[in-house]
Amino acid sequence: MKKEQIKRSGNPLFPGLYADPEARVFAGRYWIYPTYSAPYEEQRHFDAFYSTDLVEWTKVERILTMEDISWAWRALWAPSPIERDGKYYYYFAANDIQSDQDVGGIGVAVSEKPEGPFRDALGKPLINQFHFGAQPIDPHVFMDDDGTAYLYYGGWGHCNVVKLNDDMISLGTFDDGEIYKEVTPEHFVEGPCMIKRNNVYYFMWAEGGWGCPDYSVAYAISDSPLGPFERIGKILQQDPKIATSAGHHGMLQIPGTDEWYIVYHRRPLGETDRNHRVVCIDRLIFDEDGTIRPVQMTLEGVEARPIQAAMEEY
Repeated sequence: MKKEQIKRSGNPLFPGLYADPEARVFAGRYWIYPTYSAPYEEQRHFDAFYSTDLVEWTKVERILTMEDISWAWRALWAPSPIERDGKYYYYFAANDIQSDQDVGGIGVAVSEKPEGPFRDALGKPLINQFHFGAQPIDPHVFMDDDGTAYLYYGGWGHCNVVKLNDDMISLGTFDDGEIYKEVTPEHFVEGPCMIKRNNVYYFMWAEGGWGCPDYSVAYAISDSPLGPFERIGKILQQDPKIATSAGHHGMLQIPGTDEWYIVYHRRPLGETDRNHRVVCIDRLIFDEDGTIRPVQMTLEGVEARPIQAAMEEY
């Protein structure tokens, strides 16, 4: 009797050059929201991808474009969406500002559906100034169990966190009256990411240069979403047999389980164009003591994990 062949995703997950993927579960589907990877002047739109099993992915084109954002003129990247009260809020970086005098920073768009289309919610950036030395780029939104929403962001070696109000399009204040808090861990460069597991906060970020082979991901553990975040070590980095420049990731948890997957971009071996980045997925495994094992990058990707079956099983 012929053994049934196990379906695997393969890496990269889908065709095209994409980077900085954020991964979510929305409306009974797995979603990936990446940057369209091209020279800055060509990064003028966002696409999204969805799947019901991690293997077959469907592309939704141009869920948000530069023409939809009155203040954006150069480069859109690093999206991070979240759902609240039936609406989808989509945070993104635009214009790569170099000083407080430049127009740009982190924007927010909104839609009734995870596939968009999204519309600019403010007509201006949500964050458009440098605070504690952090360039306002690479937003990552995290919703805690109590419904508090936090937005982590930053480049130029500094990371900040802000609290979002319930409307998700304005900034709140912390208990001490502050709006911005610096939470920069050692060796932080960009690309923050936060998850919560067993009441522990896992804060992750990218190190190295995104155009260089040593791009990688490190992490810290804390009992608070505000840190302190003391660096433990790298969990994702280049493998001379597989790919280089592995970093700026998102995380997927199979609903109702303790199965976790890291979704990230990397550069195929032999590629020298820094914009040649592709989105991949691999298992992320926690040891019994709660630490994260170094991720083994693969060409095979992951086994099919039908989302409905997972939800029904648990």
